[in-house]
Amino acid sequence: MWKTGILLLLWVLLASSELQQEEKESRRLPPPGKLDFGYVPAGVYETLAHYEPGPIGILFQMVQAFLCVVQPNAFPQELIVKLAKDKFGAIQAEYQKPENIVLTLQVRTAVAEGLHLLNVDAIYYEIGFLVCAAVGLLFAVLMPLVGLFFCLCRCCDNCGGEMHQRQRKNADCQRGLLGTLLFSTSLVITIGVLCAYAANQNLSSQVKNIRRLVNSNMRDLHTFANDTPMQIDYLISQYATARNKVVYDLDNIGPLLGGRIHDQLHKEVHPALDRVLNMAGVKIERAIKAMRETKEALENANAGLEVLQEGTGKLNFNLSLVRTSINRTLNDPGCRDEDSDATTAQLCRNIRQSLSEVQISANFTRLAKVNAQLKKMNDVLKTDLSAVVQRGYSSLNNTPHMVIEQTRSVVENVQGLMDGIGNNISGFSKAFPVQTSLSNFTLFISHVHAKIEDHYPEIDQMDFYRWIGCITLCCMVVLVLAFNYLGLLCGTLGYDKHASPTTRGCISNTGGTMLMAGVGFSFIFSWVLMGVVTATFLVGGNMEKLVCEPFHTRDVFKVVDTPFLVNPDWRNFIPGYMYNDSDLELTAESIYSTCKENKGIYSAMRLDKVFNISSFLNTTVFTRDVVGHLNGVRIDLRGIILLEAEGKQNLLDFSEAGLSEINYAEYLEEVNKGVTVVDLRSFARELEAQTDLMPRGGLQTALKGHIGTLRQIHAQQIVPMEQAMKYVRARSALNQSMRFLERTASDLPNKVLAILDAIEAAQYLISQNATNLINRETGRFTSTIVSYFHQYIEWVKTSLALEVAPCKPFSNMVDTAEIITCSFLVDSMNTFWMGLGCSTLFLLPSIILAVKLAKHYRRMDTEDVYDDAPGNWN
Repeated sequence: MWKTGILLLLWVLLASSELQQEEKESRRLPPPGKLDFGYVPAGVYETLAHYEPGPIGILFQMVQAFLCVVQPNAFPQELIVKLAKDKFGAIQAEYQKPENIVLTLQVRTAVAEGLHLLNVDAIYYEIGFLVCAAVGLLFAVLMPLVGLFFCLCRCCDNCGGEMHQRQRKNADCQRGLLGTLLFSTSLVITIGVLCAYAANQNLSSQVKNIRRLVNSNMRDLHTFANDTPMQIDYLISQYATARNKVVYDLDNIGPLLGGRIHDQLHKEVHPALDRVLNMAGVKIERAIKAMRETKEALENANAGLEVLQEGTGKLNFNLSLVRTSINRTLNDPGCRDEDSDATTAQLCRNIRQSLSEVQISANFTRLAKVNAQLKKMNDVLKTDLSAVVQRGYSSLNNTPHMVIEQTRSVVENVQGLMDGIGNNISGFSKAFPVQTSLSNFTLFISHVHAKIEDHYPEIDQMDFYRWIGCITLCCMVVLVLAFNYLGLLCGTLGYDKHASPTTRGCISNTGGTMLMAGVGFSFIFSWVLMGVVTATFLVGGNMEKLVCEPFHTRDVFKVVDTPFLVNPDWRNFIPGYMYNDSDLELTAESIYSTCKENKGIYSAMRLDKVFNISSFLNTTVFTRDVVGHLNGVRIDLRGIILLEAEGKQNLLDFSEAGLSEINYAEYLEEVNKGVTVVDLRSFARELEAQTDLMPRGGLQTALKGHIGTLRQIHAQQIVPMEQAMKYVRARSALNQSMRFLERTASDLPNKVLAILDAIEAAQYLISQNATNLINRETGRFTSTIVSYFHQYIEWVKTSLALEVAPCKPFSNMVDTAEIITCSFLVDSMNTFWMGLGCSTLFLLPSIILAVKLAKHYRRMDTEDVYDDAPGNWN
């Protein structure tokens, strides 16, 4: 029947299965988000398998201490194992086989030797009990015989039977001592009988608690059966928690995966990208600055050149007019006439020779403008190179949206897979008749409970008979005590020290008679009492030492779990009998300990060895399916282009803007020249000095006019060109622009190449390193999704081991049996025989003291007559 019950329990837990599948991936999963599956609903078991005896526990401890003195040997585990392994019945059956008749003598010899060894070990272990039992049996046998001979002896007026008492001077002291000793002995007997009575009453009261304990155990079994399907349904329903979490993560894959990628990019790629983009940005800013400065320099060069060309053009025209006028004046006959003054002719020749210096020195009109270079520069500046850096950052910041777009189909496939898994689990749980099996188990419990209830009247009746018997035994002792106490009372109260032994009063005589009646009843009852004490001592003492004490120390489980105890082919009996796998580490002690901790029966009974449905709910299959779909995620940043081909071409065009074609030396040469070849004021003073040397006349007057014109040109044109800000700035701008352009022209290709290299480095960082990081984060996201399955599976395994169908009721049943057997029955029985045995043993000194004391209380037939001589006081 018990095997059927266990199989029913195993069938109950079939739907929950073991879900045992360990992680097979070599890399360790990252810490996933913790899922909260709540608490498995569990009923409250009523049974409190613990017993506190109360004050009577002191007596129980005294008995146990006495038994430890009687039997100090350790638990005979090896002896019991040898007895259990001894297959006398099987050997006897082997004798009957014809082929083994020849070996019969040898087998009988081996059996005899085995019995002899076992008997020696058993006697050695039981030596304390055997000695006490021998003393008890000797007491029970000798007491009736001694009583018989004592009666015969007193009938012959011996052994105190003669009604004569010698008078002694210490008679009062002797009487007092005997009375005190008898009273003390009676008190000890009273304490013993009270202990026996208390043990008897305790057992009767505890028998009434048996029904309460049994009923609470049965209710716990009903709770176990009723809660198990609810717990299983809860385990199955919590798959929705994992599913909802997976669906949530997939629905929010953009913020989760994309956000994680963005965060990791910020940690790993951004620093490098910042450095690269900053470098590129700095170089671009420098290039842009250089472009703008180049453009500004070209514009300034054009503007300055235009201003200078305009000013020098007018000056050149006026100076030409002056030179022409002076030449015409020098053609005066006064300068050519041979009759003229030689000095004047010489002066005219000198003046004509110096006229070549009256012209502009810096001829800006012959310098070409830089309009072509300026046009190319304006075209280059139309490309927004500063947006390259921002485009790099914005493309990375847009990762979540990119993830959503690129994983849309994958998310739909995984969600469909999740729905399929949920349907499979629900369908599997409905494929087994769990409720029917539990209903059958509940009916089985109810049937067993009803059978137990039917035996309660018989138990009560048997307990009543036992109680009557124990009370009868106690009354035997109480009767003796009554005669002792009444004898002491009457003898003490009725004693008259002035009365002689023959004249003692009636009360005193009655006290002595009662003491002798107690002696008689002591002889009558003592052997019966000792026989009962010896029998209960042997039974209760051995129960305490061989059952109760080993149970508390767990030694009894070591016997039950001894390898090859029942079957020589089975290392462990329980798994060999239930699962046909005797090598499985499943022992009675492990089952009891696991259930004692209120863990699940799944782990206690190792049901994973029987019902393993991991082939159906195979986590690796689920993992592979999910990983297979999530591996389809392809997030590629290689489509991010920091600088288009047109921008690159513009940069190349910028490096080839024609700046190298400008003749900077020619520009700088003209800029560094003065306005005129000769200082017009100095030239005018020299001309005036030479004119003053000429004779007065038209030639001198004409030259004087030209001198004034030169001074006027100097004052109105040359001085402004040298001092006016317009021309100064134009000349300075042209000078600085040409020098800047000269420097830029040589360094410009290197700057352009540096920009292109920096942009290419940033492009590689985004396209390659960021893509690798995205693949790594995608793998982690996949592992996180898979970890939700594993969390659910681990939670189910933990719940099955600790919370689902907790088998505390079964350990409670064992503890209840121990409480009923040991705490209720054995402890009370042992306390009863200890109290009754103590009282019975003290009946011996009570008999002796009562017989001697009765001589002092009873009225004698004769007495001694003696004089005052001390020699006659005997």
